[in-house]
Amino acid sequence: MMGWRHVIIEGDLSGPMNHHPPSTAVGRALTVVLGVMPFAVLTVLVFEHWAPLARWDQSVAARAATYGAAHEGLIDFWQVVGAVVLPWTSRAVIAIVAAYLWHRRARLLTFWLLTSAAAELVLVQVVKAVFERPRPVPMLGEASGFSYVSGHAAAAFVMAGALGVVLPSVRGWRRRFRLLVLLPVIAVVWIASADRIALNVHYVSDVLGGWALGLAILTATSIGFGLRPGLRRRRRRTAVESDGTTAPPRAAVIVNPIKVGDGVAFRRKVTRALAVRGYEDPLWLETREDDAGNAMAKAAIEYASDLVLVAGGDGTVRVVCSALAHTGIPVGVIPAGTGNLLARNLHIPLDLDDALERILEGRDRRIDLVGVHGDDLDNDRYAVMAGLGLDAAIISGAPPHLKKQIGWTAYLVSAAKNVNHPSVRVQITIDEAEPIERRVRTVVVGNVGMLQANIPLLPDARPDDGLLDVVVIAPRRVTQWPIVLWRLMTRTNRSDMYLERFTGHRVEIHAAVDVQRQLDGDPIGPGRYLITEIEPGALTARVPKRR
Repeated sequence: MMGWRHVIIEGDLSGPMNHHPPSTAVGRALTVVLGVMPFAVLTVLVFEHWAPLARWDQSVAARAATYGAAHEGLIDFWQVVGAVVLPWTSRAVIAIVAAYLWHRRARLLTFWLLTSAAAELVLVQVVKAVFERPRPVPMLGEASGFSYVSGHAAAAFVMAGALGVVLPSVRGWRRRFRLLVLLPVIAVVWIASADRIALNVHYVSDVLGGWALGLAILTATSIGFGLRPGLRRRRRRTAVESDGTTAPPRAAVIVNPIKVGDGVAFRRKVTRALAVRGYEDPLWLETREDDAGNAMAKAAIEYASDLVLVAGGDGTVRVVCSALAHTGIPVGVIPAGTGNLLARNLHIPLDLDDALERILEGRDRRIDLVGVHGDDLDNDRYAVMAGLGLDAAIISGAPPHLKKQIGWTAYLVSAAKNVNHPSVRVQITIDEAEPIERRVRTVVVGNVGMLQANIPLLPDARPDDGLLDVVVIAPRRVTQWPIVLWRLMTRTNRSDMYLERFTGHRVEIHAAVDVQRQLDGDPIGPGRYLITEIEPGALTARVPKRR
């Protein structure tokens, strides 16, 4: 129940390099059947009066009635417990969590939670009305209606299972804090169920039926909403085939064909490098103009990849990394774009042969990602930097043909054109501190710190420190830019009116007027605000070994 993970169904894929994984329709149908099967089997056994189950029910009910009659104080205790762990209490917890997720703009999980709670409320009453099972005699507590299934047990199970899905998806919740929440919730399931048996208002099979109905509800609704229940896949290299040999690992390669010049030669090199290291023939996926890598990353997940290689610009890398967040699947970045900022900051060489060797012989490193949203921007993630103001204007203004011909130096041409970019008044809020107001040329919120040509924009930024680094650049005149550049290149930590740095876990930037914005070197259009929040350890990156 607690091992569920959120996996979105892959999108449609096409293109000459695509090798489609097997259809997942059968897998989803099988998952639904397995989720519903315990409830179906138990229901048949109960109402066919299977002798071992019937004897167990009667034996436990008789003992509860006898023991309760001799210990009235204990019955009073369980009646108080029953008043606390009502089904409506569990539903209220789900509603509160749903409201929190709505505030965090997690719309899909919000609707899934509310639908699961509503389904539990309705189906428990339907099952009771259909089967009309009498309650045990004598009851030691007050209860109305029929016995099968236990509404307390079903509601508590749905609450616990739903939180088991939701908490791993909530940004910023560390594993220890999740356990502090989940362990008491699991305890509530047991207490609510034990209360029903101790008060002799339900048979043991009624409680088990409540759990099984809860499992069926969670399975059906999660599949319906595109969430997939199931334990996180283990690395395939640990699997053992029927003949006793170790199954070869799998790799998926996601390629932006515009950024990779000679696709045939590239494919040959990557396939050979993987084969030498014992991998199966890789799954090849090309990005499309309307999808920079999201559907391809989902296909790589469904393929049960042990490693995902992504070759493209910073935009392709960002989309793929966002989709693979919290999956545990290692991502190896093969530099193929203009900036290659994530690769540079992870010390991956820009030469293809060298990069392949260093990645495939490398180690796995957990790094942070950054959740972001803003006006006219859906919930998204980035791995490198987000900016508002001059830096985004430079990126937007870089001529595409120059980027293709001369690489990142095309940004210097755009910078020269935008050197007198107007300043803008912004309000910056970091964590729970009081907002600060500045008139700035640009504000950058980074997960890593190095730009092209090894310019240390955020010298203290580390991809795995659980912090966001912020730089505010605000020269008043063009003649003050040399001062700013000098302080950047010399890594000066002193703050003044020209350059300030901050750190935090959540950063909100609100501009007085619409300004250009960018995520990892991709322009995302003008707007007035960006809200960013660190997701510690969200991505497993394949990086070179330490030397």
